[in-house]
Amino acid sequence: MKYIGMPMGMWALFAKSFQRQLTAVFDYNADTAKDIRKNARKKYRTIITGLPEFEKTDRFKMNIVNCAMLGAFVLSMPQRPDVERLTDYYARAMMTKPMKWFCRQSGKAKYTPKDIAGMKATAALKAADRNPYSWNMEFYEYPDGSGYEGRFTKCGICMLMRELGLYDLTPALCHLDYTMSEAGGATDFVRMYTLAEGGPYCDCGYKKKRG
Repeated sequence: MKYIGMPMGMWALFAKSFQRQLTAVFDYNADTAKDIRKNARKKYRTIITGLPEFEKTDRFKMNIVNCAMLGAFVLSMPQRPDVERLTDYYARAMMTKPMKWFCRQSGKAKYTPKDIAGMKATAALKAADRNPYSWNMEFYEYPDGSGYEGRFTKCGICMLMRELGLYDLTPALCHLDYTMSEAGGATDFVRMYTLAEGGPYCDCGYKKKRG
């Protein structure tokens, strides 16, 4: 995957937030946080350039780029974090003001015909059949009209985190689905299983908020 483009842009958008939260969540001092960020940038670029290019219609490129960024920061920390604190760290680092705005805009478009069509197209693409760092998804609309579910049988984050030696920390990334759905304001996110925790699949259920 080329570094110039989305990966470089995502670093520009989020790296300072990732640095600030090193102090807020893990109590690293400012100099240590700065050094972690400096080392993480090198690791991030190495991870990105080692990944294959995503198909143009694959909506999950941003997911794997975010995973690469978190992985690079974790690998640059003096001490390996536990999954609970990393979950808090990742949510805080990702939920910047621009990201909250993006979530609200996405929430406004949730359940529209365009949104449903996009979900169906993603399910039909089965990108992970050709790119192991992408996702395969099945799409189910709830019969009562209350929303829908994306059911993932292959997960690029699981693949990359395993390769980075960080697989036990993968649930920290999974939890961001709840955070982003809450920020969107239109959905109650529901889930029973994740592949990262040994489930048969990852289910992402989006229920329309009442009232």
